[in-house]
Amino acid sequence: MKENNIEKVKCLIIGSGPAGYTAGIYASRANLNPVVYEGLQPGGQLTTTTEIDNFPGYPEGISGPVMMGELKKQAERFGCDCRWGIVTNVDFEQRPYKVTVDGKTEIEAESVIIATGATAKYLGLESEEKFKGSGVSACATCDGFFYRGKDVAVVGGGDTACEEASYLAGLCNKVYLVVRKDHLRASKAMQERVFKTENIEILFEHNTKELTGDMGVEGCTLIKKAGTPEEEEVKIAIDGFFLAIGHHPNSDVFSKYVKTDDQGYILTEAGTPKTNVDGVFACGDVQDPVYRQAITSAASGCQAAMEAERYLAELN
Repeated sequence: MKENNIEKVKCLIIGSGPAGYTAGIYASRANLNPVVYEGLQPGGQLTTTTEIDNFPGYPEGISGPVMMGELKKQAERFGCDCRWGIVTNVDFEQRPYKVTVDGKTEIEAESVIIATGATAKYLGLESEEKFKGSGVSACATCDGFFYRGKDVAVVGGGDTACEEASYLAGLCNKVYLVVRKDHLRASKAMQERVFKTENIEILFEHNTKELTGDMGVEGCTLIKKAGTPEEEEVKIAIDGFFLAIGHHPNSDVFSKYVKTDDQGYILTEAGTPKTNVDGVFACGDVQDPVYRQAITSAASGCQAAMEAERYLAELN
């Protein structure tokens, strides 16, 4: 419904991917007439993943883009209005909440579900971009299975990097842990776990220069002790290259009103998708610094839609 060129909606979902589309499915079936703005990357991070083998219901696996396309179709089947557009400003001071899309379209929403996800941090190498989905990954849990019995490298020195290296060590022949500094930043327990794992080799004071290969990653060129008299070039043969240097939650546009932690992840009430703003909910990777899986994102999207339905019912 439009009034004075401002569109009014019951439930506005910002972001797509497993969380946003699942929220759209549940909100549509609850007759909330949801509108989904899909953002810069419709379908989210999974659209850069070639094969997904760990999502229930797909015994033969499914590609990320196909899976996201099917989720979108399912949401639209129940009446969800999916649109391309980027939310550029919000005003959550009072309800109805005001949202600006692409700097011009004004929307007033009775409830808002934030499902904008998180963006994996990359090194910024041209070769890294070239091999995304063909040997370069930012999720060992998602893609490690494809490198069983092979040699891989993990970049990072924190808890996440150590966890991913340990996970991959159970699948792969050898795991190189490439650490820029001369020490690990991970907790003592995680460090000990890595040090005790025989097929993990830690390469301290190594920076990644480039990835090499034809159709996929076949090797990696590193610079040891860069900027010192001992600087030297090191080459390793690998089949997979995993980034574990962190994620950036896409929450900046909401941070004036919605509480976040020091990394930018939206804080929600324990066990719920409720934020500190009544009627504004968060789901998926934008509020999950721990699991970051398609299945957990989808589950939280379901929760957000159900909470939005309850919130609107109480208002009426």
